[in-house]
Amino acid sequence: MKVAIVGTSGAVGQEFLKVLEQRSFPIDELLLFGSSRSAGTSYSFKGEKITVKELKHNDDFKDIDIAFVSAGAGISKEFAETITKHGTVMIDNSSAFRMDNDVPLVVPEVNAADAKVRPRNIIANPNCTTIQLVVALKPLNDFSPIQRIHVATYQAASGAGAAAMDELMEQYKQVLNGEPVTVSKFAYQLAFNMIPQVDVFTENGYTKEEMKMYNETRKIMHTQAEVSATCVRVPSLRAHSEAVWIETQSPISVEQAKAAFAKAEGVVVEDNPSEKVYPMPLFLSGKDPVYVGRIRKDLTNDNGLTFWSVSDQIRKGAALNAVQIAEYLIREKAL
Repeated sequence: MKVAIVGTSGAVGQEFLKVLEQRSFPIDELLLFGSSRSAGTSYSFKGEKITVKELKHNDDFKDIDIAFVSAGAGISKEFAETITKHGTVMIDNSSAFRMDNDVPLVVPEVNAADAKVRPRNIIANPNCTTIQLVVALKPLNDFSPIQRIHVATYQAASGAGAAAMDELMEQYKQVLNGEPVTVSKFAYQLAFNMIPQVDVFTENGYTKEEMKMYNETRKIMHTQAEVSATCVRVPSLRAHSEAVWIETQSPISVEQAKAAFAKAEGVVVEDNPSEKVYPMPLFLSGKDPVYVGRIRKDLTNDNGLTFWSVSDQIRKGAALNAVQIAEYLIREKAL
């Protein structure tokens, strides 16, 4: 198995290296690609130093089986044909192709088989907040089809990349030291603050991030359920949180929901309010699953449930999900 990572120097690229090594992904040769700025940098993988090559329009991908691409939508669009023209399967972490009809949008716990039908040899990795949401929704939707979804997200600095995480740490130091605060990665100071905007606003008053959750959830789950999201950037470092309200076709009791979550692939239940047990990003950063808690009936709707979830945006929300797609294709001999 010959594998490539495109965009190695970013937070997700670095996580790819960790996840591939930790999961003993079957790699005979790993190639790393990046911009002219990153070319020549070396990274360690399984005790071996690998030097980043500059991504160019050439035949470097000719014998590569899988390319994990996390270099931004512009790079993905520009280099997709170069990467796939010799048969490489491109698993793309950007928003470039997610809503294209001929590109599957895949979360393995939810719709793994969609990855087998890829006319352009491209598989899209969904938005981090959507991945987390649909993994939690799947067992409930299997129990009773979901009609409506309301979600409020509490998104860590990690969602804006490694530089944003560094900026948040620096802002905390600056505030505590009484120094001027550096604001670069976000519209406002994030330390000791919350920003009710993730991505740019669209004409309907929702942000692109919120519309991604609407459109991607429906595509992944093959549903016409209505989705309404409010996405907020919060001053935690890593791992996103979501408060979710759903309306199902028929009522689901709290006990039934907990049982469905407990059996679900990729979900861990942390729900014991009397002992103050519930998911929190501080303790779940670096973990693989989607954690759920605060599971209860919606007081406004007989067919409603509400719950809280936390998941690491860089792992399950990005690198891990992409690697799980590749693992599925290998198991199914679908490369």
